Amino acid sequence: MSINRRFTVVVAVALALSAAPTAMAFAQGGGSGEGRIRIEYVPPKNPEHQALYERLQARHVLENVQTIFSPLRFPVDMKVLTVGCDGESNALYERFQREDKKPTVTICYEYLHEILQAMPKTTTPAGVSPMDAVVGQFMFAVAHEMGHGSFDMFDVPIFGREEDAADGFATFVLLQFRNDEALRLVAGAAYGYHEFIKDYKQKPNVTWPLAAFSSDHGLPEQRFANLICLAYGYDAQLFADVVDKEYLPASRAKRCRYEYLILRDAMRNLIRPHVDMEAARKVFNMQWLAARTPVGN
Repeated sequence: MSINRRFTVVVAVALALSAAPTAMAFAQGGGSGEGRIRIEYVPPKNPEHQALYERLQARHVLENVQTIFSPLRFPVDMKVLTVGCDGESNALYERFQREDKKPTVTICYEYLHEILQAMPKTTTPAGVSPMDAVVGQFMFAVAHEMGHGSFDMFDVPIFGREEDAADGFATFVLLQFRNDEALRLVAGAAYGYHEFIKDYKQKPNVTWPLAAFSSDHGLPEQRFANLICLAYGYDAQLFADVVDKEYLPASRAKRCRYEYLILRDAMRNLIRPHVDMEAARKVFNMQWLAARTPVGN
């Protein structure tokens, strides 16, 4: 990807996540005794990431992440930072329990670079624009790690794999945005798995080494199916293409409403007591994504 094209994409992503001035008034959140979300753009070690670092900082991307997640009332400060990870493409949460370590969500410049490199050049047949693909994946990753942080700091009990639960947390967060934005964010997040499912009709069978099944993360195809199933369970009309275009088998689709309701109840019972609901309503009622450019412009 050329430097100029990368600049254009980063600007588009930043504008897509640009917060209105009214939102910044409650971005810090937290009253007396409540933790706040702190942010930091760590200067990159790799000179190739310098342009990305400068653009993210100039466009206040982390400030907007801070605003979106500010309704969460953590018991101590949570740090969110972008940093070079010595060549590793990753996003991760470092736990509160670590000695002399504050809870931290780390987003590697290598991961952001990877998303930019893999984005579609034009809007896909499924209707995913380049901007939506980048922003959707970015927001899903941040929300996933915020899920880990919430489970950790709110002492949330989890049955099954925590990685699956964090995916569910992230999906639920994306679905809280206004309808069109929820659709675009989920579709963009799902695009992250496009290399694994792009030939799903011509090549319905896949082969994985046995060791892959020992990972604490689900296989990409599983994570894709879980994501779109929860979205379909949330609103079968809004996400009708999930079934109409056969991304999800009918045998799974009929259970999706049930799966979504289980997730919704868990979020209501275990997470919502730690959320400033008035602030959350303000956040999710805002327009976060830039309008799509009409075809031909």
